[in-house]
Amino acid sequence: MTVVPTRRWLIGAGLLALAALPALRWPDAAGLLPALDLLWLAALALDFALTPAPRTLEITREAPAAFGAGRAAVVRYRWRHRGRRPLHLEVRERLPDPLGGAATPTRHLLVPPGEGLNEQLELVPARRGVGEGGALALRLRGPLGLAWRQGTVALPWSATVYPSVPDAPLRALPLQVARRREAGLRTVRRPGEGRLFEGLREWVPGDETRIIDWKATARRGKPIARQYEDERRQQVLIVIDAGRLLTAEVDGVARLESVVTAALQLARAAVAHDDNIGLMVFADEIERYIAPARGRRAFRAVLEGLARTEGRLVESDYPAAFRYLAAHNRKRALTVLFTDVIDRTASEALVAHAATLRPRHLPLAVTLRDPALEKLASVRPGTPAGAFERAAAEELLGAREAALAEMRGRGVLVLDVAPGGAAEAVVARYHGLKQRGMV
Repeated sequence: MTVVPTRRWLIGAGLLALAALPALRWPDAAGLLPALDLLWLAALALDFALTPAPRTLEITREAPAAFGAGRAAVVRYRWRHRGRRPLHLEVRERLPDPLGGAATPTRHLLVPPGEGLNEQLELVPARRGVGEGGALALRLRGPLGLAWRQGTVALPWSATVYPSVPDAPLRALPLQVARRREAGLRTVRRPGEGRLFEGLREWVPGDETRIIDWKATARRGKPIARQYEDERRQQVLIVIDAGRLLTAEVDGVARLESVVTAALQLARAAVAHDDNIGLMVFADEIERYIAPARGRRAFRAVLEGLARTEGRLVESDYPAAFRYLAAHNRKRALTVLFTDVIDRTASEALVAHAATLRPRHLPLAVTLRDPALEKLASVRPGTPAGAFERAAAEELLGAREAALAEMRGRGVLVLDVAPGGAAEAVVARYHGLKQRGMV
């Protein structure tokens, strides 16, 4: 607990200092100064003693279950105390990092006795993510207005900030799915692939013998066949490489943020088409895996996973990531890998292991171009140093294109886009693959 003089007390102390000037002319008056100083210090101590301790305050907080990046949300506080006089407060709160952290303004409150005060604080998240916070640094002003009683109250909370969600509500999805199916957007599967068991029926001549269920035939004493229905719902697995390749910034924004936005839009489109969606995030280890599932619950799980995705300055372990993927997702899926390549040598592990997804899965590698590098390779140099920079940029772009060509040659679909257009391009490619029956 700390005592801090208010401005009123400091002004009084300054006036007492000025009172020492007459003592230069009348020395006998100097004996009064120590007494006045002690009296003023006693007033400070008395005011501090009359001020309630911060821990005696009753504080509650009501916060949304989750926040949306760039969208304002209201956090409500309830302040109460047991005193008989209004209580003046200064509040500095350590918010969770995605909501601003320690960079928050001081709040000035007047809490009346009895019913207390209901406070509403409007917050606009600084970024997506998950963070902890809740320490309240409080100053309570004494009834004489001479002293602040300072202390800290712990009111912990965890805040989750989701990436920006498209405006279209999920409740409208069944009607959208019906309209798309009426328009012919449905998957076409080869016989024997991706069929769902529907029930049993009696086998009739002309049916294939391979659909006979021999156990049911033995039980019933007559040929019984398994009946199937075509499977329309397919799997879309979003795989994000959160290693160093996507930590670079474009116009002050990490490229990983463009990946998160594109992945969210893709998940939304997959839910709209009634497909199962899943998520895997990896760097030098597997950070998160969400098995493909259906509907709003699966979308919320992917949304939660994307909110917690953070880039790391480490080399990604592609062999381990693809082994994990092969072991945990055996059913055919459109596997959308968000990553980047440098050249054939540096990205050899990525290129080689992405091709191993074939033929069980349909791999689509989404790579983000570097607009700054492309601009450097296209400008006309005005100095010898500029000519060397342009030559180096052209060489890097050529090596990168060779790596992408190697990936395409091994059967991996490649979508190479600028960060700003990644979301729209990924969703358009997904729709194109659905129309062609490849998913």
